[in-house]
Amino acid sequence: MSKIDDATRIELEAAAFRRLVAHLRKRTDVQNIDLMTLSGFCRNCLSNWYKDAAAEREIELSKDESREIVYGMPYAQWRERYQSEVSPEQQAAYERAKPKDH
Repeated sequence: MSKIDDATRIELEAAAFRRLVAHLRKRTDVQNIDLMTLSGFCRNCLSNWYKDAAAEREIELSKDESREIVYGMPYAQWRERYQSEVSPEQQAAYERAKPKDH
């Protein structure tokens, strides 16, 4: 791998993050519980990591603000539009795969 300077690395990481967020915004059919079961993280986790990164830089960002950045709309609105009830099968799969830190 070629040597990448820190500024370029940060730009690439930011671009990848923006692409991931855009992808998740388009895939409203994919529920957070499914993401958690398969990958161990979901949109809420991503918004929490964003909030944590802001806090590390002494930038105040509320949970609602960080979620709106990830969801592209207020979280309550996203839930109303796109979130479905968790099926017993989804809940069982999540319980089997649940990360220990959740």
